[in-house]
Amino acid sequence: MNTRPQVHRFPRRPVPLSALTAAVVLVVTGCSVFGTADDSSDAEDPGAAGDGTSVVMVTHGGEGDAFWDRVKKGAEAAAAKDGISLTYVSDPDPDGQAELVRNAVRDKVDGIALTLAKPQAMKGPVDEARKAGIPVVGLNSGIDAWKSAGLLEYFGQDEGVAGQAVGNKLNELKAKNALCVVHERGNVALEARCAGMRKTFDGKIENLYVDGSDQRAVSGIVTATLRQDPTIDEVVANGAQYALAMADAAKEADTGAHVATFDLNEELVGAVRSGDIQFAVDQQPYLQGYLSVDALWLYRTNGNISGGGVSPVLTGPAFVTKTNAASVAEFAANGTR
Repeated sequence: MNTRPQVHRFPRRPVPLSALTAAVVLVVTGCSVFGTADDSSDAEDPGAAGDGTSVVMVTHGGEGDAFWDRVKKGAEAAAAKDGISLTYVSDPDPDGQAELVRNAVRDKVDGIALTLAKPQAMKGPVDEARKAGIPVVGLNSGIDAWKSAGLLEYFGQDEGVAGQAVGNKLNELKAKNALCVVHERGNVALEARCAGMRKTFDGKIENLYVDGSDQRAVSGIVTATLRQDPTIDEVVANGAQYALAMADAAKEADTGAHVATFDLNEELVGAVRSGDIQFAVDQQPYLQGYLSVDALWLYRTNGNISGGGVSPVLTGPAFVTKTNAASVAEFAANGTR
């Protein structure tokens, strides 16, 4: 797995994240540099020209993953609307992600949005942020850990509930023997999906662990597994790009197995429309990015706390099937679904 941090820039005025190395590129949205005060003409409408608010989003997303491009795009839209400075950074390695959060704390940002794919690794950095008086919200991963971690709010899908919904869907499709393919061992969200499926699916289900950083190897393992056990009639992926690879693997195995998936992108929507993928579960990553950034701005400017700090704000699950994929295709093409 590539553990090199992923950072992106959307320049207007640079954000001075001094703790990041010179090789790191910043993502900046909005027109103000955090740490600078607005003049009185901007104070009446902080969203119009920027109020000096700085937000850093730190995820565990891997480089080149279209899912995280959608999260980032939603975050950018909220930052542009609110006139704040946004920096997006990511590292699939939990220690690397934790250090990125610590960097944000040292730079005294106004808010942090982060994922809790490996909650224990983030406990220390979140505690540091809280001690520094920096509000932290969660998104995407860690729905069972965000409150105990001390996060202000959470935006995402209840992965256990989503998994149960998929189990019920497989029952409707008369599946009997399923694989739940986990491409990142130890990721609490992926494990929760498979566990949820196991609660409702009437047939047999096993987890298949693969290295998601090597798509060719993933395809080969799935093909080999299907040939070894031709009674497997359903393969459930945990990401759009993996589902597309697994659809090819299923064709190569030629055992009649079908493929379904959590999450989607433009190509995946096309595969659902063509019937190569049975269905996808949409947790709306664009919405997760948008709401988490907007929530920090609302908290800063109006003291709002979505869900009252007690309940998560759910963005899924929603099923995309052959019957409704056409209505989602336009948004997927725009990179917002």
